[in-house]
Amino acid sequence: MTSGSTPSPLMEASDIGLVEQAMIDIRAYIRAKRRMPGAVLPSEIALAAHSGVSRPVAREALRGLSTLRVVDIGHGRKARVAMPDASSLSVILDHTSYTGKLSIQQMLDVRRTLELRTVLLATIRRSDADATALLSVVQQMHAALEEDQNTIMKLDITFHEVIARASGNLLYSILIESFRVITRQTWGIGWRARATDDNRLGSILCHENIANAIMAQDAVRAEAAMNAHFDSAVNVLLRAGIT
Repeated sequence: MTSGSTPSPLMEASDIGLVEQAMIDIRAYIRAKRRMPGAVLPSEIALAAHSGVSRPVAREALRGLSTLRVVDIGHGRKARVAMPDASSLSVILDHTSYTGKLSIQQMLDVRRTLELRTVLLATIRRSDADATALLSVVQQMHAALEEDQNTIMKLDITFHEVIARASGNLLYSILIESFRVITRQTWGIGWRARATDDNRLGSILCHENIANAIMAQDAVRAEAAMNAHFDSAVNVLLRAGIT
């Protein structure tokens, strides 16, 4: 099955194709009816009738679409159209990393390309609230420097996601958020490789330089600071043996 859902053990193998077709039909229904995130979908019975399949097939189709974050399903309520998020793409990145099809350095290269674009757009489109949020995150990173490594990691992730949101392009936000799973795998390695307080402070100062450039809406300085940040991250991981 290629759609990402796992069929129920009670379903016949011949039903798997029907589930995939029902998933296509439900997505087509959402588009034809112009259903936006939060909109309630018809019942399983109605969706089954619409697709010409049994109710168990329709239920499995909804489960598959829920896994892909096309719909939200919950006990005791009808399915709703889901708000797009990074969860399904994050699973793909995690699996790709696990299987060795892409190295961490290759993923960082892709992420650098994305973040150089988002930081440029953020300098142009950011709101005052976005700029203030970035500076606040940096201040919190400074405060946590000698206390909590895990807190700094979470703030680091938040920092880059704020920039992506400030770009004004939802797809950039989804793509950057999908890298959370990779960041969590490698962040601790990089932090330990920055063995001294000065080196760790240098990492935070990279973020501060980016935030200040975005606040000043200086695109050239923002891109240069983001490039320097990725150069540092790549070299630290290389020294730690992450290729």
